[in-house]
Amino acid sequence: MEPMTAVEGTGPAPEDPYCQHPDPRRRPVGRLDDARCSVQALLAGDSPLATAPPARRWLLVEQPGPWGRDALLQSRFDADVAPRLAQRAREAGLRIQMVRRPGEKLADSQGRWAVADVREGWVRWSRRTRDAELLDAPLDGSVGVQVDTPAFLVCTHGGHDACCAVRGRPLARTLPGDVWETSHLGGDRFAANVLVLPTGHLYGQVTEDGGGLVEAHARGEVVLGGLRGRAGLTPPAQAAQQFARVELGLLGVGDLPVVSVHAGGAAADGTERWEVGLTGPDGVVRVVLDSRLSAESRRLTCAALKPGRWRTWHPVSVHSSPAPVG
Repeated sequence: MEPMTAVEGTGPAPEDPYCQHPDPRRRPVGRLDDARCSVQALLAGDSPLATAPPARRWLLVEQPGPWGRDALLQSRFDADVAPRLAQRAREAGLRIQMVRRPGEKLADSQGRWAVADVREGWVRWSRRTRDAELLDAPLDGSVGVQVDTPAFLVCTHGGHDACCAVRGRPLARTLPGDVWETSHLGGDRFAANVLVLPTGHLYGQVTEDGGGLVEAHARGEVVLGGLRGRAGLTPPAQAAQQFARVELGLLGVGDLPVVSVHAGGAAADGTERWEVGLTGPDGVVRVVLDSRLSAESRRLTCAALKPGRWRTWHPVSVHSSPAPVG
């Protein structure tokens, strides 16, 4: 396979096949003024590529009602338990997401909680009668009922960024399937954001009809448009998977597992080179890619006090090598 030339520039060109976006004629649901971070990102054509959180294990805690900026500490969850649970989760390497069913009232809560591992691809649900039970419950996935059908967690955390609420809440109400509202997922400027469990694929700028996410994941496939990456992987691994998916036409949720990530050093202009090894259908796929800071700066969230820059990802080559015989 011939190497692909790196794509120049700070954002994805419309014809760039590697950084695919939802149909530009259709904006995500929810009306916002042009000063909002998600509108600015959409108008500028910012690529969401390789922006999924690197967290491998997640703790989901059902908590209806309002969420403040810190959804665990500033909610109706037991205030005495919350900081201790946050500490316990940090020590266990778990990222906490508060979740609630769309339109759920406090009285409707069933006290559900779950641990998910997005690398191994499982999520196991349990129930609690008191919040304090989570201080002693096993958080290693050894308890609970495993649910293998896809669940869709839509970020609706208005206490963190208005874009997430304005665009996330209507989407959560209309998206079919096993849908939850969730707290901050990161990447507010890509609202509406949707995390799919148990695989950990994260999407941004999701349109009001869901962009085919539910149907694709029911088939065991990803949607390239708006795919930010797969949680549990480093940014270079996420970008390499996307480049290889486009080049090889592979859409399976489990395709192209990562086997190696090597940093190739930084150039004088700050460009970083990476080489990522993936397992392809016929052998090893090696992806060489560059990462650089954006030339421009912009407020990356609506609450940001000053503009910031972000990393962009550019393919250099995608090579597929046959597996050795014997």
